[in-house]
Amino acid sequence: MLERHAAGDALPSILSEVLAALALRPDAGERLTVTGAENLPSCFPVTALATAAIGAAGVAVSELLGLFGHAPEVTVDRHLASAWFGTSLRPCGWTIPAAWDPIAGDYRTADGWIRLHTNAPHHRAAALAVLDCPGERDTVAAALAGKAAEPLEAAILRAGGCAAAMRSPEAWQRLDQGQAVRVEPLVSIAAMSGHGPSRWRPDSARPLAGIRVLDLTRILAGPVATRFLAGLGADVLRIDPPDWDEPSMAPDITLGKRCTRLDLHRAADRRQFETLLAEADILVHGYRPGALERLGYGEAGRRALNPNLIDVALCAYGWTGPWASRRGFDSLVQMATGIAAAGQRWKQADRPVPLPVQALDHATGYLMAAASLRGLIARLRDGQAVTAKLSLARTAGLLTDHAGGAPGSAFSGYQDRDFAPEIEHTAWGHALRLHGPLRIDGAPLRWDRPACALGSTEAAQVLHFAGASNRPGAVRHGR
Repeated sequence: MLERHAAGDALPSILSEVLAALALRPDAGERLTVTGAENLPSCFPVTALATAAIGAAGVAVSELLGLFGHAPEVTVDRHLASAWFGTSLRPCGWTIPAAWDPIAGDYRTADGWIRLHTNAPHHRAAALAVLDCPGERDTVAAALAGKAAEPLEAAILRAGGCAAAMRSPEAWQRLDQGQAVRVEPLVSIAAMSGHGPSRWRPDSARPLAGIRVLDLTRILAGPVATRFLAGLGADVLRIDPPDWDEPSMAPDITLGKRCTRLDLHRAADRRQFETLLAEADILVHGYRPGALERLGYGEAGRRALNPNLIDVALCAYGWTGPWASRRGFDSLVQMATGIAAAGQRWKQADRPVPLPVQALDHATGYLMAAASLRGLIARLRDGQAVTAKLSLARTAGLLTDHAGGAPGSAFSGYQDRDFAPEIEHTAWGHALRLHGPLRIDGAPLRWDRPACALGSTEAAQVLHFAGASNRPGAVRHGR
């Protein structure tokens, strides 16, 4: 890897671990150049993680193209990598909705802290049912103040909600779950023989043109992965249930995608889903372990419908151990794994201090994209069908194993020059989008569709992947 980095920068070590986890060639990283020296403020090397995750995805693209020709050089801009881990969108004359529900957040308990995640209405209802109080922040704080954090966490989870008590890094490592995640691979890759050779070949200018991606993910890692794949030319179709929405996230993460809705409890929708799954090259999903099985689409069932499928899966707390099926989000995993407690110590603060961005989500998203590309490499080179599994908690381990921010200048914030000049005509209004953080020689990131609302494509328009609706003008974000 060619780079400008200060002594003590964790980037080379993190990148080496990531490339090894993806089973990419040891010399693949030599095609990566890193520019810039800024760092997000944290007791952990967040910008190094961002740069390594994005860089690994770029190196995977280069490896894919190298199967049939020249393997291009790859460059990552540290400043833009940090920026994309925040938000990539600047609205022009309109405002993105608030990211958090009014009662979501950190609360002091009798013995520490707990975080409630209440953005989804049913998660909010579950927390309030356990606390037996109105949905106002002061009353929620009062209800939590006299109780112990871990029993509260357990009660809210049993009720179908989302919460995490703040644990120290040492406490997390002592937990059975912490020990289980510790021995899981960063990217678990399993391969089996596919059925027949693939006639698809990557295009040097649009590496994933012709690749069909079925996206069954929600906030935030999975959508980051499929947004990246769309930027390489993949046809990404996101499917949500009828009642799901992400108003604060959709403008950022639906870039390049079509979004529809299916109810997998309805026979007609199940038939349509099975047709789409059979046609897909890549499935990216973020359901908790066992959830797709309960819908009748377990791993064996997915393979029966599509033996050549590249199957990339995400969960929150790891694929083994007692918490394997626990629902969770980035901010909760930060609390559970000791990241927020370590930040509190570092800042000498009187409350939890999370990472400056949702780095576990974003990093895991780029690793999922890289795993998808690794699956394409295995399919073309070896005739294999790949299954990859990742988790937010395991990515947290990658970060916390390299504690200590790198020396150098602090992240300078979003600058006007960071944004591409083209106007993006999103579903909510005009916007500017950041320049891509990654440059692949000859194959700039470019998204063919602006950001759209969830469910904005009628299901009848996507009976097959080939039934695409008219494409709006392309939005280019490569430098």
